[in-house]
This record gives sequence, C-alpha cells and structure tokens, in this order.
Amino acid sequence: MAAVEVSSLAKRYSSVVAVADVSFRAAAGEITAVLGPNGAGKTTTVEICAGLRLADGGTVRVLGLDPTRDGAALRARIGVMPQGGSTASGVYPSARAGEVLRLYAALHAHPLPVGPLLERLGLTAVERTPWRRLSGGEQQRLSLALCMVGRPEAVFLDEPTAGLDVAGRHAAWDLVNQLKEAGVAVVLTTHAIDEAEQLADSVVIIDAGRVVATGSPAALTHRDGERPRLQFDAPAGLAIGELLVVLPAGSAVTEPEPGHYVVTGDVTPQLAADVAAWCAQRGLIAERLTTAARSLEDVFVELTGKASTP
Repeated sequence: MAAVEVSSLAKRYSSVVAVADVSFRAAAGEITAVLGPNGAGKTTTVEICAGLRLADGGTVRVLGLDPTRDGAALRARIGVMPQGGSTASGVYPSARAGEVLRLYAALHAHPLPVGPLLERLGLTAVERTPWRRLSGGEQQRLSLALCMVGRPEAVFLDEPTAGLDVAGRHAAWDLVNQLKEAGVAVVLTTHAIDEAEQLADSVVIIDAGRVVATGSPAALTHRDGERPRLQFDAPAGLAIGELLVVLPAGSAVTEPEPGHYVVTGDVTPQLAADVAAWCAQRGLIAERLTTAARSLEDVFVELTGKASTP
C-alpha cells in the first residue's frame, strides 16, 4: 500500500474549480514532486492530504487513514510545512526560534534533538531571535524544522525552498533526502524544475486542477524515436548558419528561447567539442552544455503551455 493515495480528488470554491480530478500515489521512502503553474491546484491538493481542507469529491488516504475522519490519529504521524509565514506555521510572531522548535518537539513522543536540528539548518545563531525578526529564508528553514522535528512517517512540503538562497536550498535538499533515506514519504510542491529533477523519484504535473502527467523524471523526459540533442546557453542571436558549417552533415541548430540553443543530429563527443570550439573562437563560453533527449522543463512547458517560475 502506498503511503499516500489520492483518487479523483475534487475541490471547488464557489464557482472556482481549484481541483477537478487529481489522482496519484506516493510511496514510503520516496520523494514525490507535484509541479504545476500558479493556480493549478497544487497547494489545495497538498492541504487536503494534510487534513487542512475538506475535499468535495474523491478519496485520500495517508498511511491508510482518512485525513478528515482520522485526523486525530494521523496528526502525530505526519509533518506539514505550509506556505504563508507565521500564521500558516502556527507561530506567534514574538516567539523565539529555539522556543518554538522546543515547544513543537515537546508535543511529540520521540522528537529529534533540537540543538543538532537548528545547527543543520543554519539557525543556531538566531535561536533567540523572535520569528518576526527572522529573514524570510530563516523563517522558511525554521518551518522545515517544525515539520520534521516529530519524526513523521509522511511529510507535505508546500514550496519548501521558496525564498532561500543557494546555500539554504542545498541545506533543505539535504534534509529532504535524509527524510527519504529514513523511509519517510515526502510529497512536495515546487515551481523549481531543477528542484524536482534533483530530488524527485516521482513527478506529478497538474494543470487546471487535473493531472496531465506522472512518472519518474527519466520516464517523463524519454520519448521513443526522438533524436539525441545537445543544449547550451550563450548570448542571444548567434549566427546559427555559421555554426552549422562546422558541424557534421545532418545536424540542425535552433534557438527555441533567446540565448538557449539546441543542436540535433549525431551527438558525439566530437560534436560537443566542435560547438565549444566555435564559441571559444568568438570569445564566448557555451554555458550549461549538456546532452539529453529533452528536459523536465521542456515536458512541463509542452504539457502546460507555461514556463516555470522560480
């Protein structure tokens, strides 16, 4: 049995359909990323799974329990990191970071040690700082600590790295991966495609309240019969025709977005070297030069018609 099972989930707010038909499963010891443009229904779906909202249709089971009917039994076994600052996190604005985490820890039978958790998230220096005086990134990291201090069996993370700097993102990623390694079922929403590619075992793409694709990142980006391709970034408006002259016959070069180039054909180490050398001769660096059939970003745009937003 999956740790989280969602079937034909539906939710309306008056005349607005927030979730029309969402079904997916999330396994224990895996990270499931829910992707979608703004207003797709990601947050509503996660909030229903966490027992924070009532569904209008469909079924949800978390650890075999109904989040609404069995909420009292389920709350001690899950962790929730909502969006929305102190109100959503249930934190008094004047409460100090360390006090809040110790209070949450005291509500659980076997909590994680507070000191090491603060240290792992880079919060030791602000342990005595009130929530309202923490930076947005510090509040985000404390919310993540509150979510996991009780050793949950399943966690729901709504945009867990929003507002974090690079170091903060990687610290959060490390903790999410540690949850996975401990056998926890992790369900997270994100706008960051690279985050889903880095973390997720399974991806659920939602658009207009409906699931439009599910699968592992590798399965979603693979398409039978698709030609291999090389991608790189450089200043927009390069002379593509001149680049084609130095490439093998049968190659093609496009610029689907300004500054992003795709070379298709017989993708070999020599082809990659030819592209890099051509750029170098013009005083340019072929940045983020990679070979892949297509990226998760490509799949997302293809299915939703919208680019992701960090």
